[in-house]
Amino acid sequence: MEQLRFSPKQRRVLTWWRPGSPDRDRQAILCDGAVRSGKTLCTGLSFFCWAMQSFHKRNFALCGKTIVSVRRNLLEELLPLLERMGFRWEQKLSRNLLVVRLGSRRNTFYLFGGKDEGSAALIQGMTLAGALLDEAALMPRSFVEQTIARCSVTGSRLWFSCNPESPAHWFYQEWVAKAEEKRVLRLHFTMEDNPGLSREALERYRTMFQGVFYRRFVLGEWVAAEGLVYDFFDESLVQDPPQEELEEWYISCDYGTVNPTSMGLWGRRGETWYRVDEFYYDARARRRQKTDEEYADDLARLAGGRSIRAVVADPSAASFLETLRRRGWRVRRAENEVLSGIRLTAKLLKASRLVICSGCRDAIREFSLYRWEEKSDGQDRVRKEHDHAMDEIRYFAATVAGKETEVGFYAGCVERRAF
Repeated sequence: MEQLRFSPKQRRVLTWWRPGSPDRDRQAILCDGAVRSGKTLCTGLSFFCWAMQSFHKRNFALCGKTIVSVRRNLLEELLPLLERMGFRWEQKLSRNLLVVRLGSRRNTFYLFGGKDEGSAALIQGMTLAGALLDEAALMPRSFVEQTIARCSVTGSRLWFSCNPESPAHWFYQEWVAKAEEKRVLRLHFTMEDNPGLSREALERYRTMFQGVFYRRFVLGEWVAAEGLVYDFFDESLVQDPPQEELEEWYISCDYGTVNPTSMGLWGRRGETWYRVDEFYYDARARRRQKTDEEYADDLARLAGGRSIRAVVADPSAASFLETLRRRGWRVRRAENEVLSGIRLTAKLLKASRLVICSGCRDAIREFSLYRWEEKSDGQDRVRKEHDHAMDEIRYFAATVAGKETEVGFYAGCVERRAF
């Protein structure tokens, strides 16, 4: 069996609950910090070792944003390791539970997803000897607090891991900032705490995030999203359209009636997508609204007779999408998760996988104006202004350009998605 290497911080996670540990009197452990910093594996391994050494015939909770994310982010890597260590386990997929045996001891681990406010009802009524909450900052407060309340067996403990969010986030305010008060062992992780990452991998990760996401996911800081969303974007990133013939074409669209409608014409050469032209119409400024048929005519003029593989469109624009279908356009409903789409768009722009061409004046203007909302509730939001070209560029990144990256390093190693 290949020998695992652990950093000093990981070893502290693995042993904090053991006899003789200076941290043994803590009621919980909280591991936060950078992505790929080695938090999840050592937290999960320590949790199972503690549970199987400390209890017999007890129930535990394994919690993530969704049950799918628990299986993917935690169990896929952890279960084969436990098996090599002598643990025996049986998954009962239909019941979302895991029965684990070690010697004569047997315990049951229930899988829960803390996706929304209704999730708290799923765990209500259980009696638990402990709980592990992976991605704790992504779960609603009601679910986390209900899980904590269920841990009523004598000797029960809590295990948290998460990446940073805003310092106004409730989890930071109630758990990270009050760690000592709550007798929580808080360990802050950086990528340097993961001995499995090479220097090359470390450098590669450092190029993947920008702005607030760099500070959170690479530096591991709890920082507020403020200022420009794409604070790195300037005229140096704007290029003229390539002279060579482009290989395939798409149009992205954010549809508005009173609000502006923005469309972008995208052509690919090699691994780079060029936004070579655009259509932008502000009905309020022009004092005249257009019909779906008129916008379909505008889209056809933007296409200019090119063979358009698909129109990637605002998923809420049902009537406009139907108009396009009747005219024979192939339509793809855009993926519309805002924060992950912004992260992906920033990465592709910085890597020159997306290029905004000089004729796209309204898109360039919006890049200089698109800002984070100033909120105090810990939730990241962008201002709903100067966002129409920004939305359709994000649609294209998430639905088309980013798909080429998902099979590789980015989606497989950086962003842990919840389904």
